Amino acid sequence: MLTRRGFAAVASCAICGITEFAATEVSAQGTPPATPGVTRKILSQMDGPVPGYVTLLVAATIEQGATVARHMHPGIESAYVVEGGFELPIQGQPTRTMKTGDAFQIPPETPHAGGKPADAKSIILITYVLEKGKPLASPA
Repeated sequence: MLTRRGFAAVASCAICGITEFAATEVSAQGTPPATPGVTRKILSQMDGPVPGYVTLLVAATIEQGATVARHMHPGIESAYVVEGGFELPIQGQPTRTMKTGDAFQIPPETPHAGGKPADAKSIILITYVLEKGKPLASPA
C-alpha cells in the first residue's frame, strides 16, 4: 500500500523529472504512436517490481483542445494530475472531471480515454507496471 509519505516522495521525484532535473530519454517497449496535441516523455524505466515486469514513469502533456483516443494498457496505470484538468472516461465508470492535485488508477486492460483539457494544457505524471515485451498501449 502506498502511504502519503511514499506518494509524496514519488511525486517530488516526478516533478523534478518533469522539469528535466534528472530526466533522461529512454526507449520504451512499444511506445504508442504520436497523438496530435499529446506528448509523452519517459522519465525513468526500471525492471521490477518482480522478474518479467518493467515499471515506467511517464510525463504526459495534453494541450488545450486535444483528446486522447480510447485505448488500454496491459498493466495498471497510476496517475497524478500535476497541472490543468480534463475529462476521464473509464469503461464501466462514470466520466470524471480531473483537476490539479487529483490522482487516479486504471486497472489493466480497461478501455479509457481523455480530453477536453480545462483552460490550458494538462500535465499528468503516470506510472505503468507492465509485463516485459508487451506494448505500453493499444487501441480499445
